[in-house]
Amino acid sequence: MAERTKVNNAPIKWAQRSDSLYLTIALSDVKDEIINLSNTGLQFQGTSHDKKYEVNIIFYKPVNAMDSTYKVLPRSVQMHIMKKKNDDDKEVSEEDKDDNLFWPRLLQDKVLENNQVKIDWDRYIDEDEENENSGFDMSALDGGMGMGGMGGMGGMGGMGGMDDFGGLDDYGDMGDADSTNDDDDDDDDKDDKDDKDETMDTNVKNGNIEVDHAEPMAE
Repeated sequence: MAERTKVNNAPIKWAQRSDSLYLTIALSDVKDEIINLSNTGLQFQGTSHDKKYEVNIIFYKPVNAMDSTYKVLPRSVQMHIMKKKNDDDKEVSEEDKDDNLFWPRLLQDKVLENNQVKIDWDRYIDEDEENENSGFDMSALDGGMGMGGMGGMGGMGGMGGMDDFGGLDDYGDMGDADSTNDDDDDDDDKDDKDDKDETMDTNVKNGNIEVDHAEPMAE
């Protein structure tokens, strides 16, 4: 009987703002990843250094999967997850609306959070420190994939960034090359004309011009 491959819990770091979460799955060189974000939780499977890892969590409150993004980076998988805006839900009580900002924790399951989740101190701020300039640095997610409707489509997180084709800029002046060739052709034509004129002048001076005289017509 084949031995079942052990699957490890992937370590998670997180930070938050009033409108969003920033999650980091702290695994390097992730391959064969499957990422499925719903409005209530996150499922992840992937391989790192020949070991299999997974994440299966339920968030403390609902999120907006459609507006969230992720990217698979060489040293981690990073996600920017938008919180659901309770003020758009008519069925939410006023009490819940007041609790629409900072969450007391990431997961509903306190035990799982203690075992698998750590605070991302590099991105952490206190709720009373938040202002319009204290949003997350999103540069690492440039070219990342949208997560809405993308569940199960692993391996696509790193496809962003068409800037890798920046070398094509070298071809941007091809039109100028054509123009230069046209100018060269014009110069050659001008040189040929000048040569002909010079030859004509020389022949005139030397009396070498031959004139064709028409034969008189027979009466």
